[in-house]
Amino acid sequence: MKTIKSLFVAAFALLSVNAMAQSAEDIVAKHINALGGMEKLKSLNSVKMEGSLSTQGMDIPVTITKLRDKGIRSDIEVMGTSNYQLANSTKGFVFMPVAGQSEPQEMTAAEYATAKDQFNLMGTLAGYKDAAAKLEYLGAEEAAGVSAHKIKLTKANGDVVNYFLDAKTFFILKSTSKRDIQGTMTDVETTYKDYKQNDQGYWFAYTTGTMNGDISFSKISTNVAVDEKIFQP
Repeated sequence: MKTIKSLFVAAFALLSVNAMAQSAEDIVAKHINALGGMEKLKSLNSVKMEGSLSTQGMDIPVTITKLRDKGIRSDIEVMGTSNYQLANSTKGFVFMPVAGQSEPQEMTAAEYATAKDQFNLMGTLAGYKDAAAKLEYLGAEEAAGVSAHKIKLTKANGDVVNYFLDAKTFFILKSTSKRDIQGTMTDVETTYKDYKQNDQGYWFAYTTGTMNGDISFSKISTNVAVDEKIFQP
């Protein structure tokens, strides 16, 4: 009798694990559908986001340009200086004259890995299969004042990001992770809100909350021509 009971418990546990894994995949599938479907996402080749960063009582102009699988560049105009961060297929660089830099400085390996993640314009969660990442459903949890599904994504390199998806819309409300910032592992939380479609029908969060302040985008253009030279210092 004990043997039969043990087998039943083991079988039930296995079914539970499979159900949770399937639930995570189902939730991400609904997330992809909310963004217009996989074919729509795969048709996104470039993005140019124009807005401002609100921090320390200032509104700082920001432009972020991404080219699928090629590079990303962030330009910031502050206190009369032109600053940027960029990454291409091999390296990343930071140039912040506002902080006293006189020439571009190469990113650390951790900084470059974070930047390169954004080469996938579908987003890390929607593109998890191509990135050989693993999903785990961690249950329902409140985020931004609403019920959300918590999904744990483990990247191929072992890094972990937790995503909180609105239980109704399946848009991402926030993400949490640990990141190496100047040699210190730091808890990082990013929030996403004000989702809208641009004129080509792609969905974006037009307001992103970061540890440095909120970035509000006034214009997001997609599939525009991008010269790869901008990803060089």
